[in-house]
Amino acid sequence: MRRRELVLLLGGTMIATHALRAQQKATPLIGWLSSFSAPRNLDDLSRDPAQQGLRETGYVEGQNMAFEYRWAEGHYDRPAALAADLVSRRVDAIVTSGGTPTALAAKGATSTIPIVFTAVGDPVRIGLVASLARPGGNVTGFSNITIELMPKLLELVSELVPQAGVIALLVNPLAVLKAGTESEIDAAFASLVQLQAGSLAVDPDAFLLSRRAQLVALASRHAVPAIYPHRQFVAAGGLISYGIDDAVVNRQAGIYAGRILKGAKPADLPVQQPTTFELVINLKVARELGLTVPPSILARADEVIE
Repeated sequence: MRRRELVLLLGGTMIATHALRAQQKATPLIGWLSSFSAPRNLDDLSRDPAQQGLRETGYVEGQNMAFEYRWAEGHYDRPAALAADLVSRRVDAIVTSGGTPTALAAKGATSTIPIVFTAVGDPVRIGLVASLARPGGNVTGFSNITIELMPKLLELVSELVPQAGVIALLVNPLAVLKAGTESEIDAAFASLVQLQAGSLAVDPDAFLLSRRAQLVALASRHAVPAIYPHRQFVAAGGLISYGIDDAVVNRQAGIYAGRILKGAKPADLPVQQPTTFELVINLKVARELGLTVPPSILARADEVIE
């Protein structure tokens, strides 16, 4: 091959390589930082409401955007390292799921990459944003009202189990019935007998949600009527739940992420508070516990599982 042809060939290869790199760089990459465990069926991720929200803004995974997923699996000592890893991957935005630990970890890892959080109780108090209306900086998202919801959970379980003289509260890591590990969950249920608790309210916590199968099984074994903050518990065989509609929040987070990819700044996107809540009741479990569900609860239920 003559020298001129070789130079032209090399030059063409370099141009093609640069064009490929430019095309790859143009594909937005979103980091997904979750307190939870990865779903057993990874195909479920494509049906996540967050991806629906992104599609509504014109972004489809595998076509014109991509995800980098990181899962803390209910361990609060992991999000910081996972967030730092996402930053090293040069993602274009980070969406956090599972409350305060992942949101704080993401903010601690970067002050420039846009962050959209979900399920954070008081983002102003913990320093995530300057205010709800004007977040400032690189962080915005969707808060929840965990503290305000607890009286509603207690009201519902009292209505469902009026004979319960004592209602226990399972939290992590505050002290009522402490459960920060799987063994502590077992011990907490064992102590319900000593407390003579007639029912149980479970705190909205990422670790407890990640151990919902264990919690539901223990509630069944000990015949304890329990109310949960997420419908996933009831879907797993729990009695009743009342809380934020996670699907609505995740879809909105996807919309925010899409708007950010299109050029919106987190500082200009107000933090939104939940407006949609859902009450789910499992009648089969109620019958197994010998409970008659009051018509007032059935009338208010968004979903009844037979």
